[in-house]
Amino acid sequence: MSGSSRRRRVIRTVIGLAAVLVLSVAGAGAWFYHRLDTNITTFDAGGVATERPPAPVPTAPGASVPVNVLLLGSDTRNDGNADLGGGEEGVGHSDTAILLHVYADRKHAVGVSIPRDSLVTIPSCRLPSGDWTKPRTNQMFNEAFTVGESAKGNPACTQNTVEALTGLRVDHTIVVDFKGVAAMTDAINGVDVCVPNDVNSHNIKLRKGLQKIAGQPAVDYLRARYGFGDNSDIGRMKRQQAFLSSMIRKIQSQGFSLPTLLPLADAATRSLTVDEGLGTAMKLVDFAQSLQQIKLSDITFVTAPWRFSIVQKGRVDLVHPDVDTLWRLLREDRTLDGQSTGQLPDGATGGPSPAATDPAAASASPSPAATPLTAEQLATPITVVNGVGTDGLAGRGAAAIRAQGFQNVSLGATTGGRLRTEIAYDPPFKAVAEQLATLFPGARTTEEPGSEGVTVTLGRDFRPTAAPTGPLAEPAPGAPSAAPSGPLPTGVPSAIAENSRNADTDPCANLTFG
Repeated sequence: MSGSSRRRRVIRTVIGLAAVLVLSVAGAGAWFYHRLDTNITTFDAGGVATERPPAPVPTAPGASVPVNVLLLGSDTRNDGNADLGGGEEGVGHSDTAILLHVYADRKHAVGVSIPRDSLVTIPSCRLPSGDWTKPRTNQMFNEAFTVGESAKGNPACTQNTVEALTGLRVDHTIVVDFKGVAAMTDAINGVDVCVPNDVNSHNIKLRKGLQKIAGQPAVDYLRARYGFGDNSDIGRMKRQQAFLSSMIRKIQSQGFSLPTLLPLADAATRSLTVDEGLGTAMKLVDFAQSLQQIKLSDITFVTAPWRFSIVQKGRVDLVHPDVDTLWRLLREDRTLDGQSTGQLPDGATGGPSPAATDPAAASASPSPAATPLTAEQLATPITVVNGVGTDGLAGRGAAAIRAQGFQNVSLGATTGGRLRTEIAYDPPFKAVAEQLATLFPGARTTEEPGSEGVTVTLGRDFRPTAAPTGPLAEPAPGAPSAAPSGPLPTGVPSAIAENSRNADTDPCANLTFG
């Protein structure tokens, strides 16, 4: 055989072996992805509210937009979790809730911890039967996860609650149980955490000091409440934030390559419940890789400004207007010191329009001149409904209406969960409804024959500028003040700063409350 023939045969053999190798690797990859896909559990999107904050719009073709991810830790003991958490099977609660806001520049992120004992309005949520509940006010935040008493919990209800609370659209929701924590920490060979003191309480034993933990000890560290500081959930959230910081540091140090992410995804998907938008392994990995440019120093964890409730002992009130400022900063995709990340034009938002969230912006765009109403029209029956659940909101709305000369204004029953103000009117009162719409920028008007007047249902977009006085004032002890308006603060507001920690903070610093 000639030399050229041998060379051609060798080349064909090499090419053939390369082709077999490529096909084998591709086949293994496809098999592995299929395995991960069969691991993943998704929750029904039918439970997500139809009335939601608007999705952010790209400022230019191909531009990124902010992404909000709700991270929930379930304490369910079902499906083998009792082996790690102890106790008996039953409906779990979302004792850990962090809303992660990834900025449009993909270089900054803020994770907001929402105290599980916060008193909030739980909006209408879907039951396993398909029926929808009525909104409920002054409920513990983690009760939203239990609506319907499903063994898997109700992630959609918690997502609805967060959207109604913040005015932010939640793009993805991820629920992890005890098994998920144990598996993921094992997959990355543990994370470094700091235990401020020896703990031996409620069957949890942890030794003091900086150490690497995985599996059962990681679960214990995250769920332990007693034996630290004042034994409060607030202190536990501080340790959870430090744990997540350490976990992010470990993943970043190993890189965002497929060899790193796929084993982690394999461990995670066996114990995660996610929305349908993250319902495949490829979507999960793509999302993880989209975050690889965020430095640890550019991730901040914040506990929503809070105080112990003066009305319900053992519960937590979110502090207004500080928490409203926090939500507004995130809606406008601004850092905690009020700065734009550069992806959005100054003044643009990643959520509702400025007119919908800021009375000053609304006044900058004057409405068409309204035709003066007659005395008869000013006597139209007008009912004002509190569609948010915030104490005193309907009274403030009614006061704004009365200030325009309307004489027949009354308050309706609180509903809660409303994002956008709606003005429903009987056709003969269309002119009145249109006049009222000028008082509530962004409100939607709907014709409702037979209603015998006008009903104004206030949503989260209503921003009263002052508390009313008189018989419609709806006085209530501890009622929150109006949401902030006008220019955003320069520098991080003190109520936010004192509840914050950077992800690159010393893992042994500020780990307890009390």
